[in-house]
Amino acid sequence: MSATPLSRPANVLARLLPAGVDPGALPLLAARGLRAFGDGYMAVLLPAYLLSIGLGTLEVGIVSTATMLGSALATLAVGAWGYRFAGGRLLRGAALLMAATGLGFASLSSFWPLLIVALVGTLNPSSGDVSVFLPLEHARLAAAARGHARTALFARYSLLGALCAALGALAAAVPDWLVRHSEFARLDALRGMFVVYGAIGLAVFWLYRNLPAQAGASDADITPVAPAPLGPSRRVVVRLAALFSVDSFAGGLAINALMSLWLLERFGFSLTQAGVFFFWTGLLGAASQLAAPVVAQRIGLLNTMVFTHLPANVCLVLAAVAPSLPIALGLLTVRSALSSMDVPTRTAYVMAVVTPAERSAAASFTAVPRSLAAAISPTISGALFAAGWISVPLIACGLLKISYDLALWRAMRRDRLDGD
Repeated sequence: MSATPLSRPANVLARLLPAGVDPGALPLLAARGLRAFGDGYMAVLLPAYLLSIGLGTLEVGIVSTATMLGSALATLAVGAWGYRFAGGRLLRGAALLMAATGLGFASLSSFWPLLIVALVGTLNPSSGDVSVFLPLEHARLAAAARGHARTALFARYSLLGALCAALGALAAAVPDWLVRHSEFARLDALRGMFVVYGAIGLAVFWLYRNLPAQAGASDADITPVAPAPLGPSRRVVVRLAALFSVDSFAGGLAINALMSLWLLERFGFSLTQAGVFFFWTGLLGAASQLAAPVVAQRIGLLNTMVFTHLPANVCLVLAAVAPSLPIALGLLTVRSALSSMDVPTRTAYVMAVVTPAERSAAASFTAVPRSLAAAISPTISGALFAAGWISVPLIACGLLKISYDLALWRAMRRDRLDGD
């Protein structure tokens, strides 16, 4: 489908893009924002909903694992065979699957049917995007810019996702508001939020219909390249995928859904309080992603990834053992201000060290181990929660992420960026 002329609002949005970026990236940015909004409140509400229908904390962890495992398998399929299909068609299919996921969760109450929907659907209970949308959108965005403009574009992509996820976390208070100000039962209000998630999937489908047939940057030196499976860049991609999997396994121990459960059980937080907290920490994470390309231009992509991540993970460990709520919230807030600066820089780094034709495959094969590793750990956290060791997952998460940062620095510090 050819690109449609930009409307006046789209022209305004286009001015927010970095110089040298194809305006065809705008539908991808808008879709990212909508999806992040849905993910933002789902990460907070999912454990509350599952507990409301009678599931236990272990089953909450299992369902969270299924959502991430399903995303990993779908992403693996995209990396292995997706180059045979038009990227726009795959994105539209994923959007329809998102709509079906919302309706499935809204209409089911039993563990096994919900587990199946979680496995095949697009629900994302983490603070970041680990879905099948990720490699497809990243490959098209990478083709829309080059150099520092590409890093800046990924920063805006991540920033928009973080901002909208923060707003979504704030929207997690809607069910409680409906219960207080209307005749809605709490369970019905929670189900309604899944229906809204499905509607977001339909809106994303409409945005994907406006994507150009082939992404290409406005710079005349950039020529769109047909996607291909991994070849010359296989070795570096495998190395990065192994390292990223350690980080994601650790992150899965403390995804937002389980962090929300930790706050609920340790400090007696309400859904409204948890939503407000994740809103403000999400804003901090968004602001840090906006600063990431500036920092990366000064000290480099790898340095930005490592030197901001390390102190953030120290804060997580300290928060897990904090003696009081104010200290824990303060440390988690500092963590949020630092922990997301590696998101756009990591993506730009991967896109820069591979050839243009391999970008879609590289995005998939670095995302798949991350998704698989992150899919295992929520069940471990759920079991630890059920055993009463509710702070152990946070401590393990922080220590493993610190190990990842050190290993990444040691493995990649001598590599020069060969990307365009």
